[in-house]
Amino acid sequence: MAATEVPSVISETSVRRINMNLEVQIIPVSDVDRSKRFYEQLGWRLDDDVTPFDGLRLVQFTPPGSGASIRFGEGLIGAAPGSAEGALIVSDIEAAHDGLAGRGIDVSDVWHGPPFPAEARQPGPDPQRTSYGSFCSFNDPDGNLWIVQEVTTRLPGRIDPAETA
Repeated sequence: MAATEVPSVISETSVRRINMNLEVQIIPVSDVDRSKRFYEQLGWRLDDDVTPFDGLRLVQFTPPGSGASIRFGEGLIGAAPGSAEGALIVSDIEAAHDGLAGRGIDVSDVWHGPPFPAEARQPGPDPQRTSYGSFCSFNDPDGNLWIVQEVTTRLPGRIDPAETA
């Protein structure tokens, strides 16, 4: 088999499984300082703001309780500002909504049903508060979309962040 060919069937016994942790998501922004102020307003922890050399500035934030961070800056991504979409998981959608609004964030109303298309959304939290069923959303200053989703019981096979702390 050539080096560029992929085998049609890969068995779990033929390949050693390694964990892959999503640690950092790079998002495109047009104004680094404006974005930095926004993510500070969200209450996210500022991990780093460095300029290792001319033309490269890295700013990194971590949401409270998250094992993953976001990074933005100058000279590190070619995507158009506002083109990113991300998900934030919370245990109480109404508390998260109220917390965002209390920080001055322009957050949508809470809805249930599928997040897309928007026409399928129903107002308010899921009546049974089904895990994965309630949402709200907000955009950063460039229009990068953050969907906030309530998860109270994880699907099997997911790692609970409390178990890794």
